[in-house]
Amino acid sequence: MTTISKDEKPQTGTSEKYLTFNLGKEQYGIQILKIKEIIGLMDITKVPRTPEFVRGVINLRGKVIPVIDLRTKFGMEKIDDTEQTCIIVIDIVIDDNPVQMGIIVDSVSEVLDIPQMDIEETPSFGTLVKTEFIKGIAKTKGGVKILLNIEEILTKSEIIKLPHAGESSPEK
Repeated sequence: MTTISKDEKPQTGTSEKYLTFNLGKEQYGIQILKIKEIIGLMDITKVPRTPEFVRGVINLRGKVIPVIDLRTKFGMEKIDDTEQTCIIVIDIVIDDNPVQMGIIVDSVSEVLDIPQMDIEETPSFGTLVKTEFIKGIAKTKGGVKILLNIEEILTKSEIIKLPHAGESSPEK
């Protein structure tokens, strides 16, 4: 990831692709390179004694992966799942270990090619508000989109507690 200081002007020719999705009335984006696939909502097995934001696990082609409810993780109001509710399967690396997990979102919007010059640094909300999970704020025709640093959504201690996180099982 290229870090741009406030005094530097980004190169005008650089851009990144983001998958944008909705949670409530807000739009978010995740770098497309972190996304393995998008699947419809399927049966999720609840795992006892997991945090509230862990919806459970799914069997995705023989691999058991944890599924996070992003609304709950962000402290948003719970809503019923709809036909547009889906799971974004992501690949992240934590401590040099690949981890695959699903995140539940209200709906997926589109893939956008966002120029670096249209991405602002995360504004400061004071020292009590942690914003490490926000990569930046993208200015788009339709307003703004919050770009997520998906590796920072969960803390390392939360990931360790996820069912089967970091464990690889053979594809069946």
